[in-house]
Amino acid sequence: MLSDEELIHYSRHVILPQIDEQGQEKLSNASVLVVGVGGLGSAVAMYLAASGVGHLYLADFDQVELSNLQRQIIHRIKNLGLNKTLSAKETIGQLNNFIKVSCIEKEITQNNIKEYADKVDLVLDCSDNLKLRLLINKACFELSKPLVSGSAIRFEGQLGVFNLNQQSACYQCIYDGHIQIEESCHERGVLSPLVGTIGTLQATEALKIIMSIGEILDSQLLLYDALNMDFRKLKINKKSDCPVCSKS
Repeated sequence: MLSDEELIHYSRHVILPQIDEQGQEKLSNASVLVVGVGGLGSAVAMYLAASGVGHLYLADFDQVELSNLQRQIIHRIKNLGLNKTLSAKETIGQLNNFIKVSCIEKEITQNNIKEYADKVDLVLDCSDNLKLRLLINKACFELSKPLVSGSAIRFEGQLGVFNLNQQSACYQCIYDGHIQIEESCHERGVLSPLVGTIGTLQATEALKIIMSIGEILDSQLLLYDALNMDFRKLKINKKSDCPVCSKS
């Protein structure tokens, strides 16, 4: 049951017939794991918090650096050197005091990913390396947790929803076994608002999943070219020989 203050706080949600008070209560009762509180994670965490997702688990072992502030808008100059999850929690606390934020100030590995993913309703992958994304995907599949994955570099971003149900493709299904060495924004650069666009779309899909509204980007990859303002959607088929999600 939402309090009178919460009804005011979330009033622009509640007046939407697709959400209403019932949908807002679903958000308030939900828990989400956000892996990575960098560029993507900044937008994700802020919009999930503002929207009233009841419990956010933020995972990141990095500290805030000056070069982060070009795109990681959840952090502030005064928090340089502070762990990113603690910095994010401070900002979120000034945005919404109706929710709970738990900080995971350690590296996510195969030894702990299931422990954290098992506590939540869904996982948002905002990490910046492929090895970790594949690890998160495997854990989400094994725990039957929906995964909203995003990435961004230079002027291009992508977004997908995986493991939504037993018929869904998993993130590993994108690859044919020949995984290329991944580029990073540290080496190639990234347009500042690009990460905000992809992160905002990740948050949008997460809210839709929690409230069971709209058409989910299930087993699809949304590609965004910021230079040409071009969006494309690709269908990802569940691979019969996928090393993660195939029955074999």
